[in-house]
Amino acid sequence: MIGYLTVGTNDLGKSTAYYDALLAELGAKRSMDMETFVAWSNGAQTEFTVIKPFNGETATPGNGAMVAIYVESPEAVDKMHAKALELGGADEGAPGPRGGEDSPFYAGYFRDLDGNKLNFFHFKQS
Repeated sequence: MIGYLTVGTNDLGKSTAYYDALLAELGAKRSMDMETFVAWSNGAQTEFTVIKPFNGETATPGNGAMVAIYVESPEAVDKMHAKALELGGADEGAPGPRGGEDSPFYAGYFRDLDGNKLNFFHFKQS
């Protein structure tokens, strides 16, 4: 149902270098590379995009807005969260179960170089 997700950036070069390295861990490559935006895909239907705002105003992270990226296991959440921080992202909630120790929802939250909030998560199906 969702075709692509977009976060804003004020430094496209810095942002794309960050996401090139981070999303490569999930097998994603650039699928579109334009003057004001870049999109990545790993062959799934949904793409991830960074963009300089069309109106020319400063990009700012939305309060309450977040992009959640599904990965195949809790171990992958740990790995991807660590990679996001290694590349200069900020911790916004260490990886772990949410909703109690026996919760099937496991996530790690971070902010990218522009302050956009994201997470990697795994939801264990019963």
